[in-house]
Amino acid sequence: MSLSVLARSPALRQQALARGFHASKAARSAHGEYHHLPFQFPGEKKVSFGVKVGAYLVFGFSIPFVAAAFQLKKAGGSD
Repeated sequence: MSLSVLARSPALRQQALARGFHASKAARSAHGEYHHLPFQFPGEKKVSFGVKVGAYLVFGFSIPFVAAAFQLKKAGGSD
């Protein structure tokens, strides 16, 4: 019997569906609540947290453009 016949067997398919996808215990906190961030969100400091995250993302996204402009200026490409 070939493996492809076993893979198409209804019993194996039923077992795979019965298992399903579950979050592991590592993805859940001690209280059973799910947190999608890898750190504890600062409760009352939402504005300052947003400003810091925004600054981090803008700075990180701008690095390649600043480097490209620097290289073009250094090479004399913008005459």
